[in-house]
Amino acid sequence: MRRTTAGRDRGADGAPSAPGRGLRLVDGEHYSGWEAVYRDNVGWVYSLMFGKVGNRPDAEDLTAEVFSTALKPLRIEASVPEVRAYLRATARTVLAGYWKARMGREITTIDIDIVDDSPQQAPGDGRAEAQARKVLDRLPENYRRILELRFLQGLSVRDAANDLGVSVANAKVLQHRALQLAARLDEGGAR
Repeated sequence: MRRTTAGRDRGADGAPSAPGRGLRLVDGEHYSGWEAVYRDNVGWVYSLMFGKVGNRPDAEDLTAEVFSTALKPLRIEASVPEVRAYLRATARTVLAGYWKARMGREITTIDIDIVDDSPQQAPGDGRAEAQARKVLDRLPENYRRILELRFLQGLSVRDAANDLGVSVANAKVLQHRALQLAARLDEGGAR
């Protein structure tokens, strides 16, 4: 790298780099390839997603979305901490899109110290299940049923619609309204 007379850094190709963003040394390990990135980080990304959405199918989908979103822009030459920071930022964006699509609001807080090298199991103390049951019990029958079919039994929208005897479009509307009401009930005192 050389300094130009204008005081800006230029790279090997002669193009100016951004002010204040010269080359820097990065200490730490590097990944050998995408498979190593995935293997090393899939556990904590999945745990994070499961903790935020509370069900395995969505957590698996969101985990896959994080890695597929990061695939193109992420530099393999980056250090392990840089890769994890990028994956954490990507996870925050993916979660924001998930919650905005489902509940009309973004929930994007992710704790910095969430990175763990080993996959975690879902909490087994039953508090989350009890909380979910309290909220479900307060919903009207058709709202409760669509949420049970979709999220507890893991049925597709089409299968849930068939079970309820409604159209797919109606099932989507029911699910959307049920999630909105469940969120309001949960905020309002089902704790």
